Amino acid sequence: MNLSSFKRKNLTPVQQQYQDFAYARENKRPILVNCIRAFVTGGTICMIGQGIQWFFIVYFNFDEKTAGDPTVAILILISVILTSLGLYDHIAQWGGAGTAVPVTGFANTITSAALDHKSEGFVLGVGGNMFKIAGPVIVFGVFSAFIVAIVSVIIKSLGGV
Repeated sequence: MNLSSFKRKNLTPVQQQYQDFAYARENKRPILVNCIRAFVTGGTICMIGQGIQWFFIVYFNFDEKTAGDPTVAILILISVILTSLGLYDHIAQWGGAGTAVPVTGFANTITSAALDHKSEGFVLGVGGNMFKIAGPVIVFGVFSAFIVAIVSVIIKSLGGV
């Protein structure tokens, strides 16, 4: 049922029977409700970010481009504070993938790793384990940017856009 036919062929009859038994009793996920919750949660995070950006534009005379950096910093700070207080996990449990908005979701992941390992010390516990999670994301981001830059240079050299 929930296993691919290839994997199912490698199971014994008793294992196949157990898989069918477990699948029949598995809680069905409310996909539409989960999608709506993710949309509302992600939209709310983005709306808060837009409000912060508007605040910097109106009250501090930033333009749209320069208001982006302090807006991101404030969103990261809010995410770190909510994670430290244990509230971000409740929001994520309700909103699911909507909390994976890149800036706040990444800040939550880093902060969670730091909090989980603080008993091991600041350098080896917090620093070491925090960057186990951040490292692959940073490397993938740098590598992706490199590939996009190469493609962009090739397109421009061929007389494209």
